Amino acid sequence: MTYHVKEMFYTLQGEGCRAGRASVFLRFAGCNLWSGLARDREQALCNFCDTDFVGTDGEGGGRFESPQELALAVRRSWDRAQLETSQFANATVPYVVCTGGEPLLQLDTALIVALHDENFEIAVETNGSIAAPEGINWICVSPKGQVPVLQRTGDELKLVYPQSNAMPEAFEDLEFDHFLLQPMDGDQVHQNTQMALQFCLTHPKWRLSLQTHKWLGIP
Repeated sequence: MTYHVKEMFYTLQGEGCRAGRASVFLRFAGCNLWSGLARDREQALCNFCDTDFVGTDGEGGGRFESPQELALAVRRSWDRAQLETSQFANATVPYVVCTGGEPLLQLDTALIVALHDENFEIAVETNGSIAAPEGINWICVSPKGQVPVLQRTGDELKLVYPQSNAMPEAFEDLEFDHFLLQPMDGDQVHQNTQMALQFCLTHPKWRLSLQTHKWLGIP
C-alpha cells in the first residue's frame, strides 16, 4: 500500500485529554466526509473542518511506498526533535498522533505493526465512521453530524460543539473513558466556547476541550 501523507511534524498535542504531550503529528491526506475542496464544502457530510488535508505538499509530507518507510520517517521526525544532551530522551516513549482528514482510510495493521516496531505509542483521531484496527493505543472519536458512528468504543469521545444534528446526549451510551466538548472554531468561537462551558457545568459527564495549540501559535 502507498501511504499519502499531507504533513508530518513534531509538536505538542494541542487538545483533548493528552493536551501538552510531545508527539509527532502524522496527518494523512484524504477524508471520506469531504473532498477538502472549497467548492464541495457546502454539500459535504462534514462542512466545518478547519484543516487542510489535500495533497502531500505539507511539511514532512509525501508518498510512502511501504509501512516500514513511513514508520522510519516518523521515527526520524521524533529523533530530530530530541535534544542530544537530554538525559531523559531515551527514557521517553515516542508518541505519534495519526490524524487527517480521516486517518483510518490509510492507517492499517501493517503500519500499526511498523510503528510499534519503532517503539511508538500510537494515537488516532478519527470521525468514527470506520472501525479501527487492533493495536492502536489511544482512540479518539470525533463524531460528525448524522454520520453513523461505527467505532463505538475508545479512550475519548471529543464532540465539536454545537452541531444541531449531533447533540451530546446521542453519544453518552457509547463505551468511552472520557467525554469532551470542543467549541467549534470560526467566527462564533467565543459564543460556542461559552455554550460548551455552560453545558459541561450542567452535565458533569462532559469535560471542556480547548485547542490550546492555536493559543500558543504552534502547529
